[in-house]
Amino acid sequence: MDFKQNVTAIENGTAVLGIEFGSTRIKSVLINAEYETIASGSYVWENDLRDGIWTYALESVWVGAQACYAQLAADVRNRYHVPLTRLGAIGISAMMHGYLPFDQAGKQLAEFRTWRNNMTGAAAEILTDKLQFNIPQRWSIAHLYQAVLNGESHVRDLAFFTTLAGYVHWKLSGEKVIGIGDASGMFPVDERTGTYDAGMLAAFSHLPEVMAYTWDVKDLLPHVLRAGEYAGALTKEGAHLLDPSGRLLAGTWMAPPEGDAGTGMVSTNAVRKCTGNISVGTSAFSMHVLDKPLRHVHRDIDLVTTPDGTPVAMVHANNCSSDLNAWIGLFEDFALYLGQPIEPDQLYRLLLVHTAKGDPDAGGLVSYNCLSGENITNVEKGRPLFLRTPHSRMNLPNFMLAQLYAAFAPLKIGMDILVREEGIRTDVMIAHGGLFRTPVIAQQVLSNSLNMPITVMDTASEGGAWGMAVLASYARMDGDVPLADFMDAQVFRHVERTTLVPEPLGVAGCERFMARYKAALQVEREASMLADATEE
Repeated sequence: MDFKQNVTAIENGTAVLGIEFGSTRIKSVLINAEYETIASGSYVWENDLRDGIWTYALESVWVGAQACYAQLAADVRNRYHVPLTRLGAIGISAMMHGYLPFDQAGKQLAEFRTWRNNMTGAAAEILTDKLQFNIPQRWSIAHLYQAVLNGESHVRDLAFFTTLAGYVHWKLSGEKVIGIGDASGMFPVDERTGTYDAGMLAAFSHLPEVMAYTWDVKDLLPHVLRAGEYAGALTKEGAHLLDPSGRLLAGTWMAPPEGDAGTGMVSTNAVRKCTGNISVGTSAFSMHVLDKPLRHVHRDIDLVTTPDGTPVAMVHANNCSSDLNAWIGLFEDFALYLGQPIEPDQLYRLLLVHTAKGDPDAGGLVSYNCLSGENITNVEKGRPLFLRTPHSRMNLPNFMLAQLYAAFAPLKIGMDILVREEGIRTDVMIAHGGLFRTPVIAQQVLSNSLNMPITVMDTASEGGAWGMAVLASYARMDGDVPLADFMDAQVFRHVERTTLVPEPLGVAGCERFMARYKAALQVEREASMLADATEE
């Protein structure tokens, strides 16, 4: 759409807003009727490790949301010379899982426990056994049950718990609802009913420790909605909370709040059966939209859903790019000391492009990127580690290739279960995330690591905020067009894409790297325990 059409959309209040609360950045995106980004804003934030718990203070949620929205409104003013006062729809997304508990009066009862924590091992094991359904440590119900097992005093006052997206939506609209994709990371859902599995709710309620409380778990969870359903409207209080300047008007239609996995599927057009996507950032996860149930319960495979409720096999790695970012920061400092400052994107491109000159197995180097604990590799607490032997070929190309292999290694371990043990077939696997802003390099390494073709779209850098805006647009549509058809026919009809296939030498080299990675895992675990003992 041209400039005048975008101005008209803003003035008429038909432009649609998506906001996503990611692990390191809050991003807002405003789109037009052609699903093009016409303005954006962002705010950098970071979780804190407090008393052994990864968390964000809820005050920082609103500081970030307001700053992010203010930047977007300023972008609108600078680009189009009109104020942003009305919106066609709003969608809120955030990192999935975690635990945000509240009492009857809406008072927060305990710190926000994010997906990054792996402190619920006992609860996850018991629930997986009792429900015969994999309950990962990240899931909200695992956090609740662990609090029960720990005898935490706040549990007796519990009236409601939700995810970060559910919390923000509640405060903006007054509605305690959640999109089915995000809900499926709180408690198992039933595809047929579109809500939490009734049999599993009953089984949870009859656990001896749970029966000691007067509440019923089904009354504590947010109401589940599928993509396209009405999820309330922006209240006057919510409008002021998002935009303290008072310019934003109340009444905007709101979409069901979703998790970042769901918006990742939308932003890569991977919601149809037998499609899949891979999202890489602070964490990494792959989503495979299933056409048949899995044969077995796997501790490293989550069963969640698309935003419209289709079952998805999810491989989730807690760690991906954080350690790589730290090394890039070291090189950035070095360039600064040389008096040659380099922009981060340029530095990434410069360093990653040289991995093509490395040995296919990264020259015998091994790296572990565990800034936080990693369930897939049974590393309890974060302890990044770089290893080499006297015979390793230590040079910059090999070092950077080892960092990329390490970023994808936990994901590969989980993916191998799906491909080799379950025989999962995925017609299209689309990757997105900041690493793919550097063309070809990370995409080819990922293809070699997983030994499958990897596609990157020209929307790869749009991210979850854009995907959430698309879901908000879908919620405003009249009719019963399935989400997958809507995506194909309207959103992605002109999108360009690039597909890379595995290189035999790269595949073999990655397998050699992975053999060393797995063999030395005990060193990583012992380093984690030793460092913990030293800190104590």
